[in-house]
Amino acid sequence: MQEKILVLDFGGQYNLLIVRRIRQQHVYAEVKAWNSITLEQIEREGYRGIVFTGGPNSVYDPASPHFDPGILRLGIPILGICYGHQLLAWMAGGEIRPAESASEYGRVALEHTGGTLFEGIPSESVCWMSHTDYVKTVPGGFTVTASTENCSCAAMADDSRKLYGVQFHPEVTHTEYGNRLLWNFLFAVCGCHGNWTMDDFVSASIARYRHELSGKNALCALSGGVDSAVAAVLLHRAIADRLTCVFVDHGLLRKGEREQVEQVFRRRFQMNLIVVDARERFLTRLKGVTEPERKRKIIGEEFIRVFEEEAKKLGKQNVLVQGTIYPDVVESGAGSAAVIKSHHNVGGLPEKIGFERIVEPLRELFKDEVRAVGLELGIPEEMVMRQPFPGPGLAIRVMGEITEEKLTVLREADAIFREEIMRAGLADAPSQYFAVLTDNRSVGVMGDERTYGWVIALRAVSTDNFMTADWSRLPWELLARASSRITNEVRSVSRVVYDITSKPPATVEWE
Repeated sequence: MQEKILVLDFGGQYNLLIVRRIRQQHVYAEVKAWNSITLEQIEREGYRGIVFTGGPNSVYDPASPHFDPGILRLGIPILGICYGHQLLAWMAGGEIRPAESASEYGRVALEHTGGTLFEGIPSESVCWMSHTDYVKTVPGGFTVTASTENCSCAAMADDSRKLYGVQFHPEVTHTEYGNRLLWNFLFAVCGCHGNWTMDDFVSASIARYRHELSGKNALCALSGGVDSAVAAVLLHRAIADRLTCVFVDHGLLRKGEREQVEQVFRRRFQMNLIVVDARERFLTRLKGVTEPERKRKIIGEEFIRVFEEEAKKLGKQNVLVQGTIYPDVVESGAGSAAVIKSHHNVGGLPEKIGFERIVEPLRELFKDEVRAVGLELGIPEEMVMRQPFPGPGLAIRVMGEITEEKLTVLREADAIFREEIMRAGLADAPSQYFAVLTDNRSVGVMGDERTYGWVIALRAVSTDNFMTADWSRLPWELLARASSRITNEVRSVSRVVYDITSKPPATVEWE
């Protein structure tokens, strides 16, 4: 039986980072909403360990998410993180109080007194805190194992029952020895062996969908991006010719995008591919629209309507396949998370769709995991490692109203920027890079004459999870060449700027 860890989600924004950190140590982990699984199911599944995640609530609020205290008697090791730490203490009989001087945010100095969870970690290190409540009194059987200047119980342990809690976030990179702490929990406490690999995910997914979709036909929403490409090949391995891929040219594609998709999927993978020219349809719906969320909603709905129409032409199509990944789900406000921006394939979907179900085989994966799956499936590296491209396409990189003129300008500027990064040998250095057409014009001078052209913003970020990202420190010479070429080669552009904002507070895309 495959060893696995249950991550019980209590609504925090970055909770699947915990899953990701665990999987990086070759232990399979899966996330379940706190109210979607029972004690009996947990026991039946045979989990090696359980992690209670963070969340925005206070455990002493009756309306906050709780769990049956019987989970503490199952004999399964538990690690509570932030809200999960407080919930663990609360369920075991401890006292939780609002933090007055004890609230902490950001990097904080941590001191520990030893114990299994802190094996191999210096007694003094840096952790990442984000809390307004704290454990005032630990439950019976627990001892305090770490503290900070303002938090007397930054960690607690009951070794006899293998119950542990930490107020800080070991899953974020800002916690200096977070990965080691998780390793200690997984291997020293839970007794895991670390034998899970990405090919296990691939084989399990193919077997799952081969069974679930037996005798059913599927339509795959193929954008040409990495996520939908991997989802398409994965499902093709499972149901072969019963999968039909539909690529919608909505008029919001990058330069050469449509031609590349047709070449790769129709010729190389020999998959059933339908290309729909819907440029006029989408741009008509988007005419006069300037609000970003409205753009996304329109594109999401129109995508579905096109897929429904193509499905009717093909005959019975039972399911719709999408390349949704976890950052899409979180930013669209799934579960208890706040809505940051609706993604066309999650929060942008209309209420009624003409399919029995939607299949999202990559829904719980991060971008780097999706790429690992793609390589495991044999997709060419140049396709797997290509630049991420959002489903709404250039619509969320054109600020304000979308017009043919703006799209033409942006396509050329974006192509030049990407060419210069490739030429500099930095294609894999930034995690994502692209151009944005702002809704501003700026005075310039060309040939001794005054100009009044568009302002192009260049964006490049580095990240390992796309939940947080830092702006990339590209060489000035590269930026200078890109700026010079864009202002000289792209008509009606008078100024180029570089975005140096990290995520948070910004998002990767501008809209």
